[in-house]
Order: sequence, then structure tokens, then C-alpha cells
Amino acid sequence: MLPYPEIDPVALALGPLKIHWYGLAYLTGIAVAWWLAIRRCREPWSPIKREQVDDLVFYAALGIVLGGRVGYTFFYGGQRLIEDPTWALRLWEGGMSFHGGFLGVLLAMYLFGRKQKLAFWRVMDFVAPLVPIGLGLGRLGNFIGQELWGRPTDVAWGMVFPADPLQLARHPSQLYEFALEGALLFGLLFWFSSRPRPTCAVSGFFSLGYGCARFFVEFFREPDAHIGYEAFGWLTRGQILSLPMIAVGITLLFVAYRGSSATAQRATGTK
Repeated sequence: MLPYPEIDPVALALGPLKIHWYGLAYLTGIAVAWWLAIRRCREPWSPIKREQVDDLVFYAALGIVLGGRVGYTFFYGGQRLIEDPTWALRLWEGGMSFHGGFLGVLLAMYLFGRKQKLAFWRVMDFVAPLVPIGLGLGRLGNFIGQELWGRPTDVAWGMVFPADPLQLARHPSQLYEFALEGALLFGLLFWFSSRPRPTCAVSGFFSLGYGCARFFVEFFREPDAHIGYEAFGWLTRGQILSLPMIAVGITLLFVAYRGSSATAQRATGTK
């Protein structure tokens, strides 16, 4: 069993104002994505120009925060939202959902593309490789904040989280998510998108990759206590929400490469 490296979840306290590592992780993720967007917009195949990057990041940040919060209240809020609807507005109490943030970014990118007269899927293909950075940093914030820990285990790297009332050795599932949804997915997407790909291919790669990674890690993550297991008595809410992402990813990749093949055939006159 590994000792949990106790870190104060509050990074900086200025009187009554407390800045948590989780919030800093979000800000750092957005800042790094901004920097990478500036670098990648210089590529000749980029649909985004330098003067559009700032607006792109602003729209994406709004989609992440608003979508993440709204998604959490609807996907995981349950009875609490019914009993106290104002809870949805109390952001300082925590609670963000990736799947809600994902839907928020989709809407934000649609509005951005419409304003800039850019095709939606070309914008999404540009944005997709930037997303895992924030996902990975957010999972580190979860780990420091001792939240969303894993299921009980007897593996050698199990950890006892001080905030766990049962004091059981658990999978450090936040670190699994950091490794898969963050570092690995970012590396694969950055490599995959480093050369021109058919429209929708990068978006499909992201959706399929994240959906599979999240579905897998959920087997090691403790389900929300007020929700528990759902479909078939063993699927979690996170796994159910990831299944549509897997299906969409496969569909987008099929459409992207089928369309690319059909275009190539027309260009060469083959059938």
C-alpha cells in the first residue's frame, strides 16, 4: 500500500478568499490549451487564424464552466436538485461533469463557428487535441482534493485517503484517469492531428478515445454514493454517459474515412 501524499487542497488563502488546486488546474489547462492553439494555428491546414484564437478560447471556457456545472446538476444532482434548485448556482460548493462540459463546448463551438463563418466539424477537429490537457490536470485536482476516489482494493499501490470515513485502501482512480484521459489521450491526439486528416476524423478519435478510457477507468472508480450502480447492476452513470461518445466516435471516423475514400475514387476515376 502506498501512503497518500497529503496536500492541502487550498493552494492559497487570502483572508476569507481560498484558491483551491482544483480551480488552478482548470485555469492552467485553459492557459496551456490557449498556448497550444496559438502554436497550431500557424499550420497551413489550420482553419483557425491567430486573430480568432482568443475568441475561440473564450467561447470554449464558457462552454466548459457552464456546461460542466449544468451537466453535473442534471446528471448527478438527483434529489438534491429537486429539493433545492438554487444549489445549481452555488459553484463554490463544487461539482462539475465532463459530459456536461463536453456538450457545453459543442454548443460554444457551434456558436463560435457560426460567428466566424467556419464549418463546425473543422473547428472541433482543431479543438479536440487541446481538451485532454485540462482533463488530465482536472484529475490531479481531484486527487489533491481527495474526491472521486477508487473502489476498495488489495493491490500494492492502493491508497487510504484521509477523507475516507471507512479508511479502506482504494484505487487511486484519479491518477488512472490522469494517465489515460489526460496524458495518453493527449499524446495520441497530438500525434494523430499533427498532419492533415479528413474532416471529423480528429473529433471522432477524441470521442472514441475518451469514451473508451472513461468506460474502462469507471471499473476502478467508486460510484457516486447517491447513485450507485445502474444498468445491469454493474454499470455506473459515467459508463452509461460514455457509451454514446464511443458510438459517436466510431460513426465520425467511419464517415470521415468513407468520405475521404469516395473523394479519392472520384478524383482518380476508380470505382
